Amino acid sequence: MGNVTRVTIWNEYRHEKVHDRVREVYPDGLHAAIAAGLTDGFEVRIATLDEPEHGLTEEVLNGTDVLIWWGHMAHGEVSDEIVNRVYQRVLHGMGLVVLHSGHFSKIFKKLMGTSCDLKWREAREKERLWVVAPGHPIAEGIGEFIELAEEEMYGEHFDIPQPDELVFVSWFEGGEVFRSGCCYTRGQGKIFYFRPGHETHPTYYNEQIRRVIANAAKWAAPSTRPYPKYGHVPVPLETIKPKD
Repeated sequence: MGNVTRVTIWNEYRHEKVHDRVREVYPDGLHAAIAAGLTDGFEVRIATLDEPEHGLTEEVLNGTDVLIWWGHMAHGEVSDEIVNRVYQRVLHGMGLVVLHSGHFSKIFKKLMGTSCDLKWREAREKERLWVVAPGHPIAEGIGEFIELAEEEMYGEHFDIPQPDELVFVSWFEGGEVFRSGCCYTRGQGKIFYFRPGHETHPTYYNEQIRRVIANAAKWAAPSTRPYPKYGHVPVPLETIKPKD
């Protein structure tokens, strides 16, 4: 790996093509705004839904340390073959950062094993993301909270497994709360779900949000530990004494 984290940002890249409001906020695509926050220490490539193999070929994934995933309106169009390919790469150590409505993606639901359902509302309300694990590396450089002037609301209950670590909890102007920064390990891969990022709000231009995503990519980068050996072991470590 060296000192460079190889990141692939996967974006459906559909809203920006069909919705004027989204195109006004993200004229070059949500992926471009996310990529702009990954500068020092990152090598970034982009993959989108309508590319062959959704841009996630074996070659691309094998050259990816961390995959960042943004999806919303076309979860069902993602090929199960590609989902399984990403799933195996996560188990073998590739990091995965799932953003906003990616909670309903096939890959996140497969890794969580639950519906990943939640409450939601679009009312351009204030969101305050409280740091509840100030010593966690994903919260490095962030104060007590991040405040966003307008966002889509996600509310509990969020049908996910209990996070290994919870880094952020959101409060919304309408009164709801939400587990907004959730860490998991699956196999050798580390996963971070980060809630903010509705397509009609300029969330991915916020420097603190960009800092969290960059921190998460560094945190989720794979170690150099080899993948464990599984299956039949015909040769024992020690001599087995014959049994009478």
